[in-house]
Amino acid sequence: MVAASSKGIFGGEPVLDLDYDEDSNCDTDMNVVMTGSGGFIEVQGTAEGAPFSRGELDALLGLATEGIAQLVARQKAALAT
Repeated sequence: MVAASSKGIFGGEPVLDLDYDEDSNCDTDMNVVMTGSGGFIEVQGTAEGAPFSRGELDALLGLATEGIAQLVARQKAALAT
């Protein structure tokens, strides 16, 4: 099982699943692809304005892990029906 999510730093805060306005105006944009067991397949992040910190990177990866776990759970539930 594989899932992906978009996240970024918008208004100084980490945000999961950016909408169009947030994505177009964020300070940092990141895409993460992970396996259902939590392995990373792809991590791609870009500072759109100022550089981002290690703490912000860790926060974004934490959001990715949580969000992708939710997506994987929904995929498994859909396949079980």
